[in-house]
Amino acid sequence: MTPRTVRETIGGPAGHIECAVDRPTAAPRGLALVCHPHPQFGGTLDNKVVQTVARACLELGWASVRFNFRGVGGSEGTWDEGRGEVDDALAVAREWRARPEFAPLPWLVAGFSFGAYVAVEVANAPPDGAKPRRVVLVGPSTEKQRVGPVPADTLVVHGENDDVVPLAATLDWARPQHLPVVVLPGVGHFFHGQLAVLKQVIVRELRDLGAV
Repeated sequence: MTPRTVRETIGGPAGHIECAVDRPTAAPRGLALVCHPHPQFGGTLDNKVVQTVARACLELGWASVRFNFRGVGGSEGTWDEGRGEVDDALAVAREWRARPEFAPLPWLVAGFSFGAYVAVEVANAPPDGAKPRRVVLVGPSTEKQRVGPVPADTLVVHGENDDVVPLAATLDWARPQHLPVVVLPGVGHFFHGQLAVLKQVIVRELRDLGAV
């Protein structure tokens, strides 16, 4: 058997939210919420980096929920300068974590680029008060968004040659928190040709989650 992906629409603060749920072949060990990049620049739940994060979680035995922010794909509403997009993510987390299949399980939140900003907002104010087990940030938008502080065990992965979010901006954000950053040499913002390496890094850094 292979992992299966199911599309489902749930209710959200601006209308329907389109979700893609990736489940491992065995009973899931946890639930990952994965946030896509900026909706005004082509970001969707089908973004290759977002899919790579989901596949890494699957390899660890975790289910994942990718979703479209308001106004993207099958999600209703319009762009809301980040505020409404955080509300969308909170609604998705609330919906899926309340389901019997996932309610007793640990969860993590991840995001790519703008989605990393949203992931941090969710991690710092989870809808049910239960903090995520881990936070995963890939190419976080630390230059244009005010990304908040994160737990010490947060996984941050950034490309050395990121032409959208300079590596220096993420290092400046991480430095006061004494937060390590995994830098992939010669890699740009979208990890072209290096998605397999990105997946390997995530699986390696989160390998403890595979034993839950």
